[in-house]
Amino acid sequence: MFRNIPIVTKNLLIINVLAYLATIVLKTMGISLEELGGLHFFLANDFYLHQFITYQFLHGGFTHLFFNMFALWMFGCVIENVWGPKKFIFYYIFCGIGAGICQELVQYVQYAMEGLAAYDYVNVAGYGRMALADYLNSWVTIGASGAVYAILLAFGMTFPNERIFIFPLPVPIKAKWFVCIYAAIELFSAMSSAGDGVAHMAHLGGMLFGFLLINYWRNHPGDDFDLSGGRQFFDKMRRNFERRNSSDAQQRPTINMNHRASGYGSTREDDMAYNARKQQRQAEIDKLLDKIRQSGYDSLTKEEKQRLFEASREG
Repeated sequence: MFRNIPIVTKNLLIINVLAYLATIVLKTMGISLEELGGLHFFLANDFYLHQFITYQFLHGGFTHLFFNMFALWMFGCVIENVWGPKKFIFYYIFCGIGAGICQELVQYVQYAMEGLAAYDYVNVAGYGRMALADYLNSWVTIGASGAVYAILLAFGMTFPNERIFIFPLPVPIKAKWFVCIYAAIELFSAMSSAGDGVAHMAHLGGMLFGFLLINYWRNHPGDDFDLSGGRQFFDKMRRNFERRNSSDAQQRPTINMNHRASGYGSTREDDMAYNARKQQRQAEIDKLLDKIRQSGYDSLTKEEKQRLFEASREG
């Protein structure tokens, strides 16, 4: 199964797992990888620009890592197959950086509202009196959640009517409502659970930057990336579609030669009508695939995407 995971998604999974193992090993040596690679508040002494990248590959615990990687595997495989590796990795890193920027803005708002610039020391619950510089350095963000939430958004915007299960709901819901529910939960948590240690605004920031980038691509279909992975995905869809048509033709009942006159003529008309419908359906799919090759998947209308998706499921 691991061999079937597309290249970028597979490498992201590997890097995140290796970074988590390295965090555990280095911690035994007194080295904190979270402090070195985590995203610090931009006014803190330990802030560096490269942390906008490195923070995305660090996690605070196994549960944090597991759920992020599970979502990346579940939805990232589909999106990478549709978009291709270059477009997918750009989207992933771009949204991760966007999530970090949003988190920095939220921290700055907190910094300004509390008037911290006027103090050299602050009183921190559980820690007592702390130098402001040390306090600001403790504002560290880690995790792939911002980029992963952007992947969830991409799936919801690409396959809005695909039905998926969400525990504990007993029935599947459409992907677009799944994304809306997650966004609503994060927004509610951000407003009501301040100080819970979860960067809710970073999650929403990843979705925001994802939404902006996807809409930019839709409005500028020429500004795209390598679509070779997407071509392979849709070429496979075409083969499945043709194979199904061939299988249907073989399974159709043969003409009963004992039927005379009107019986034979009726069957022949049905056969001609079937072949005409099959050719028309194949021509429609070919036209959509050619449009994808020329202008990218996002150039399709909502109805065309739905038709193509239904054809892939039929295959």
